[in-house]
Parts: sequence; C-alpha cells; structure tokens
Amino acid sequence: MAKISKRMNNANALVEKHKVYSLEEAIKLTKETATTKFDSTVELSFNLNIDPRKADQQIRGAIVLPAGTGKSQKILVLTNTKVKEAQEAKADFVGGEELIQKIQKENWFEFDIIVATPEMMAKLGAIGKILGPKGLMPNPKTGTVTVDVTKAIDEIKKGKIEYRADKEGNIHTIIGKASFTPEQLTQNYEAMKAEIRRVKPQTVKGDYIINISLSTTMGPGIKVETN
Repeated sequence: MAKISKRMNNANALVEKHKVYSLEEAIKLTKETATTKFDSTVELSFNLNIDPRKADQQIRGAIVLPAGTGKSQKILVLTNTKVKEAQEAKADFVGGEELIQKIQKENWFEFDIIVATPEMMAKLGAIGKILGPKGLMPNPKTGTVTVDVTKAIDEIKKGKIEYRADKEGNIHTIIGKASFTPEQLTQNYEAMKAEIRRVKPQTVKGDYIINISLSTTMGPGIKVETN
C-alpha cells in the first residue's frame, strides 16, 4: 500500500469528507489543498443523471473558458487546403498525409490537439484506432473539424477545452491552475456549469446535476453545492 505523504495528509485534513461546500468555500479549499511542488491543475467533475447508452443522452462539446486554462497546447493542423492560413495562425505543426503517416509509422505524438479540415477525415479514419483511445480524433461537435482553421486555432490558444460524458454519466474537465485567482476560477467554474446545463438532454427527468466536485492534482475531492 502506497504511503501517504505528510503534505497529502494535511490537505485531506482540511476537507470534511461528506460536507457540501459553497462555491466560495470550495475554491478557497481547492487552493489550500494544492500540495504539489508544481502549479497544480484544478479539476472539475460533474455526476449527471443521464444514460450515455442512449443516443440522445450522449454529451460532448467544447467551450472557451473566459479566464483560459493556464496551459498552452501544441496544435497540429491536418489540411491540404488551408496550409497558409494554419501557418499564419501559428499552429505548431501543419501538414497533410505525410504527418498522418508519421503518426502511424513513428508513433509521433508531439502535439496535444488536432484540427483537421473536412477533406482529411477520410484519411484520418485509417488511424482512428490510434487517435481514439488518446482522445485526439477531431470531431465537428468540438470544432476541431472545420474549414475555419484560424478561428479554431485562436479559440484553442484562448483556453478552449473539450468535455465528454463517460459511460457512468460523469464529466471530468479542468478549469485552470491553483495559481489562478479565486475570481478566475469562479469565472471558469460558472462558465463550465452553465455549459453543462445548456446541453442538458430534453429526455432527462428529475434532477440533472447530481454531484459536483473540485480537486487539484493529487488533492482531495471537495463537494460543491449544485444549486
């Protein structure tokens, strides 16, 4: 059994396991329980009253967080038609079939996100089994399959994140770093919560958001009021 460090024990002691905190209290605790020596990521989790096995209750999308994410992402643009636009928008890597081959043959993953123009999707299908498990397959629902590559790159650089419900009806995402101000974390939290409410399936009956929790990297979960 892994030994729990003194720092983690101290962080755990700050949080009452079954208590549900106000957003203000939860964000304060989130910053206090960031125990890592690096700038911890602040994570937000929703447990939703949905059945992802039903096609009309599968939730997936993307949102630009108002205060950003606190991290930069390396962007790969796969295109034959928008090469110049992608380069001018300062994508990290731009190319076509040759980069798809590089991923397939060399296991090349020096990027965090892929933006693709529509004509590339048939070719990307050949490596769908490689990209899918890593969450890297471009999708029109998240704005990563588009002819407007300039807009897509700009949104990613400003703090665009993707979200998706897992098979248990949970959504795990990020809303910034522990070094963010409480105001920045609140902004991002409220934007993400509003987005989750916006995409509520019409077929869901009763309470939609069952639980919400905040945490930092290796930190304890902090339950937040759902109302």
